[in-house]
Amino acid sequence: MSKRSKARQVAVQMLFQTDLNPDVSGRIIREMIAERLADHDIQDFAWALFAGTMEHRAELDEKIQRVAENWKLHRMAATDRAVLRLGAFELTCTATPVGVVLDEAVELAKKFGSRQSSQFVNGVLDRLIPAERRRPRREEAREAPAALPEIPEQEEETDSEEE
Repeated sequence: MSKRSKARQVAVQMLFQTDLNPDVSGRIIREMIAERLADHDIQDFAWALFAGTMEHRAELDEKIQRVAENWKLHRMAATDRAVLRLGAFELTCTATPVGVVLDEAVELAKKFGSRQSSQFVNGVLDRLIPAERRRPRREEAREAPAALPEIPEQEEETDSEEE
C-alpha cells in the first residue's frame, strides 16, 4: 500500500470517528493520525485531507445528497459516508487526478464497506466530477498536478513501519 493510500485510509477512519463521535477534538484526531502513521509528511497529508473534508463538510454533504438518487445521507452506512466525503473533497477542492480519487475511493469502500459499497461510491463520485475535470484519463495522466503536499507515490514493502 502506498503512503498516500495509507494516509487516505487513516483520514477515512478519522472521518468515521467524528461522524459517530462529533465531540472528538482536533487535537485527539491529530494524535490518532500520528499513532497510525510514522512519516510526518504523510501525517500532514492525512490531516490536510481530514481537516479539508471537515471544513467543507456541509457543502460536500449537499453535493452528495443531490446526486445520490433515492438515498438520504443519514441512511447511508457511516463508512460509505466517510469515503464519499473524502472522495468528494478531493474531487472538488484539490488537484488530485480524477482517476486517482475514484480508484482510491473504490479501494477504501471495498476495505471498509459492504459488498455493494464500492459500486455505490464509484457511482456517486462519478456524478460529482466537476465538468472542467472530465477529460480523457490519458490526458489526465500526462498533466496530473500534485495534490496537497508533494509526496511521491511509493509502494511500501510492509505496513509495519507506519503502524
